Amino acid sequence: MKKITVLLSEDHAIVRQGLCKLLETDGSFEVVGQAQTGREAILLAAQLRPDVILMDIAMPELNGLEAARQILGVNSAAKVIMLSAHSDDEYVERTIAVGALGFLEKQTSAEILTKAIHEVAKGKTFYSPTIAKRLADGKRRCVDRDGQAKPNAARLTSRETEVLQLVAEGQANKQVASTLGISIKTVEKHRQHLMDKLNIHDTAGLTRHAIATGVIESRVQLTIL
Repeated sequence: MKKITVLLSEDHAIVRQGLCKLLETDGSFEVVGQAQTGREAILLAAQLRPDVILMDIAMPELNGLEAARQILGVNSAAKVIMLSAHSDDEYVERTIAVGALGFLEKQTSAEILTKAIHEVAKGKTFYSPTIAKRLADGKRRCVDRDGQAKPNAARLTSRETEVLQLVAEGQANKQVASTLGISIKTVEKHRQHLMDKLNIHDTAGLTRHAIATGVIESRVQLTIL
């Protein structure tokens, strides 16, 4: 029987190694690549075309939700399962909005993880039991189709979201320009567009917005807050 190929996208080496060992021990899966950042996940997804992508939400440089949105924008047939230590409604809603087929809490069992991969590989959706129950109960708020957090929120482009995350992670304009391969002047333009759209006028405000909307997780500790 052909093994299901999997791309692991997780920034913590010990978690990534544990997932890799678990999947390889099962015998049904082949881990074909491992990404440590959202940007690396996009590149590997395009190169390797895995059957399933396991994507952590809290990825550096580019969060997992935005990485998934970009992957699916290029290849709508890609099958993504989001992983998170948190299962807040907002994360689940954005997962659905970007087109990922599954959402698993990191506390989930190995049995549920492997079942999820099998189901998603078939093109079916799969959520952790507690999340599935909430969805069945109809406790979802409306979100727009491009993955933005709230229907009345400003609609950011993919590039603006990338800049927002890097700024919120503490990078100066010069660092953002280097990371994205664009000019400092272009970064300044995106940053100004962000502030105008969000009606936010300082870096601290952008950082708080990034945390509130799931662009970065609150575990990121910045003195600016």
